[in-house]
Amino acid sequence: MIEQRDDYQPDSFWYYAPNKGAPIAFAILFAVSGLWHLYLCFKLRCWKVTGLLPWSAILFTAGFIFRAIGAFGNWDKLNVYIVSQCLLLVGPPIYEAANFLTLGRILYYIPYHAPIHPGRVFTTFVALGLMIESLTASGASLVSNTSNPESVQNAGKSLMKASLILQLIQMAGFVSIVLLFYRRCSRDGLLADKIKTPLHVLLASCILISIRTVYRTVEYFDAASLTVWNVDQMSSILKNEWYFWVFEAMIMYANTTMLNLLHPMTKLPESNKIYLAKDGVTEVEGPGFQEQRPLLMTFIDPFDVVGLVMRKNRHEKFWEEGGSARVKTGEV
Repeated sequence: MIEQRDDYQPDSFWYYAPNKGAPIAFAILFAVSGLWHLYLCFKLRCWKVTGLLPWSAILFTAGFIFRAIGAFGNWDKLNVYIVSQCLLLVGPPIYEAANFLTLGRILYYIPYHAPIHPGRVFTTFVALGLMIESLTASGASLVSNTSNPESVQNAGKSLMKASLILQLIQMAGFVSIVLLFYRRCSRDGLLADKIKTPLHVLLASCILISIRTVYRTVEYFDAASLTVWNVDQMSSILKNEWYFWVFEAMIMYANTTMLNLLHPMTKLPESNKIYLAKDGVTEVEGPGFQEQRPLLMTFIDPFDVVGLVMRKNRHEKFWEEGGSARVKTGEV
């Protein structure tokens, strides 16, 4: 079904005539994954943590539907091309945002090893993600519209370059926090299955999304380097469709399927006030992780560097005093 189609198709905005069967198949696969995510959100009552996962799958489903429309003789329709490109480009950052929320919930579960306030994972990384998302959508729209003047298309290419590089930098920072937290938990013998599995899934998801981002970065840097529409000057990644199906469609489908099968909230408690005691066995219901600083400071200084320098501990260490109730004692 996913064949190599590298023959130039006149008037095609994709360069080639897109594969007809693959976008239909992936539209169905992502639709099924999205419905599965909806079911898990209802079953596990985890909308606040993984409610973005169904929307990510919906974006991919819609993107592949429009790509399929283009494949059936509509490859010269600019609007179809632009909509398909934009939908497929904004889907992965939504999966990233879901990972940010997942890490926040994991940090709530083991608050004493959190490198950052759990709530700040959302406000910090999602805020950056939204900025990158807007750059991605704006750049894709300007680049895809070949009727725009060259200066406008070049501006779009610059936006795409910036957004893709920022995605890689953002992911590197996020993974660094995950690895620091992982090392702290491993040091204290807290990597039971209930913690290890969500962390491994989180890291695997980051790797998959990063592979896709590297592919998109190379693709757009190659596209931006073209000065004339000369087939001989185009790189293989632009002329061969199979790169897209392997490094975009398959990679992102593997990601959404993994999150279906190994959903992190099957291991973590529903409430963010329940945390794991330092004995690594007992789950305790506490007051929750409170932020004592002004809201503006949490955006400016999410890691509370000022507090570390001034030696002002603004977080109440409720885990040292015990919670209001022992939820469960046993193997975690």
